Amino acid sequence: MSFISTKNDLKSAVLSLKPTDSSFESLAIEVFQYQYQNNAVYKSYVNHLGIDVSNVTHLEKIPCLPISFFKTHRVIADDGQVQHVFESSGTTGSVNSKHYIFDLPFYEFLSIKTFEETYGALTDYHILALLPSYLERDNSSLVYMIKNFMFNGFSKQSGFYLKNKKALIKQLKSILSDPSERKVLLIGVTFALLDLIEDFDISELKAISDRLVIMETGGMKGRREELIRPEIHDRLKAAFGVPHIHSEYGMTELLSQAYAPADGFFKPAATMRVLLRDVNDPFSYLPSFKLGNLNTTGPRKTGGVNVIDLANIDTCSFIETQDLGRFSKDYQSFEILGRFDNSDVRGCNLLAL
Repeated sequence: MSFISTKNDLKSAVLSLKPTDSSFESLAIEVFQYQYQNNAVYKSYVNHLGIDVSNVTHLEKIPCLPISFFKTHRVIADDGQVQHVFESSGTTGSVNSKHYIFDLPFYEFLSIKTFEETYGALTDYHILALLPSYLERDNSSLVYMIKNFMFNGFSKQSGFYLKNKKALIKQLKSILSDPSERKVLLIGVTFALLDLIEDFDISELKAISDRLVIMETGGMKGRREELIRPEIHDRLKAAFGVPHIHSEYGMTELLSQAYAPADGFFKPAATMRVLLRDVNDPFSYLPSFKLGNLNTTGPRKTGGVNVIDLANIDTCSFIETQDLGRFSKDYQSFEILGRFDNSDVRGCNLLAL
């Protein structure tokens, strides 16, 4: 098998990927070879597992690095200048993950591409962000992404809201009552959206909800009782008068996102694939569309989420997360059901089983 020789060639190939692109697997193997040669932490981990890299010829053969390494090691496959560091949220006294970014324009372009493939042009939206827990700290990848969306959406009506929910409601009513071609994307951490509908009467918004997109990023962060996603969505749908609640799946350690336009089932970005590992054997995968070992008549099992994110070229593209997930009935999307016991509380997508 021949391999693309340079990192820039790899990045160009990653940016050109389309959803369900058949070249994903071969490109993933090339990225694996590149990162094995250039990421000392990942190479050490692969060698510790006793894996012969010449035998890694299929997606499921690529070893995934436990996500905790981003807390304890400098996970990089680049010796250039760090342009930015994304850092995870955490509880007091915890060690946060750090994701070293060497190419911010690459991330900015890719995140816009991923969003627009699902939702259309950013210029079709006013964006209101209710992300108090993220705005209260530095180096949030989510805040950086939304700032980038606002900048490229060219709307003077867009903005962040920390604690002034009353101002947010006023802005929502003002935008939605003014005839416009643009929709309104209200993106918020889950606990803040629930606080919003409990603290304020937003019934007036129901009459103009056809232009309103509500997107939750997951996460209670210890602020509220944990709830299952369907219950959260039912509360939000009833309050805002919208037919669906949208969701975003992302994390500090990943540069790609997955979006769920309805019902909490996420479609991975073109640069992203999800495999589910057996909860008792991290090196054994559950049935998946990619592996071709489906049993569509049997129960869909819950497994640990392994993410292949080819956008992580400068760090590590093969991540063993602590999330628990399950595929949809057609195995084309996935849902997040919770987290493994004793794993750290994550700011994004912490939802009870």
